[in-house]
Amino acid sequence: MAYQTSLRPEAKDDQLLLWILVWSELIAFGILILGFLVVSTFQAEAFGLARLHLRPGIAGANTLILLISGYFVAVAMRQRDDLAAVRRPLTVSAMLGFCFVAVKLFEYWGEIRFAADATLDTFFELYFIITGFHLLHVAFGAIILLLVAWRPARENVTLIATLWHVIDLVWLVIFPILYLA
Repeated sequence: MAYQTSLRPEAKDDQLLLWILVWSELIAFGILILGFLVVSTFQAEAFGLARLHLRPGIAGANTLILLISGYFVAVAMRQRDDLAAVRRPLTVSAMLGFCFVAVKLFEYWGEIRFAADATLDTFFELYFIITGFHLLHVAFGAIILLLVAWRPARENVTLIATLWHVIDLVWLVIFPILYLA
């Protein structure tokens, strides 16, 4: 019996929709990041001052959390033919995603007071929009990871793995631009 990439004829349509979603997400984040970079060139001094109030160590820890989570999603992808075997790595990835959310909310708790400063408000408005949009993606993705772990299907493992890695990729762009530049 020849290996089939999918048992459903609609699988190619699903892949097309997946890639439309991936590219629309990358474009949306790209526009936000580009806007941040443009404004930062016009308000370089204020943005430099605002960055002093960020905690790159916490953001670095969150980067590590997402990378480890991405590793477990990759493990699930390698095991996607054995649906019972994907449950644990997807669940671990989801838990790490929720850990990312908790750490980010803790970070916000320390930063929110600076958003009211008239000198720093533009930076923090953009910062909270970009990182908050990403945070929503992580939270939603973690919920989907749990749903797929609960009722795994090969196509769904591929779908969430692709989206989770896009979420990781976006953070790997956001982190140095917002925290280290």
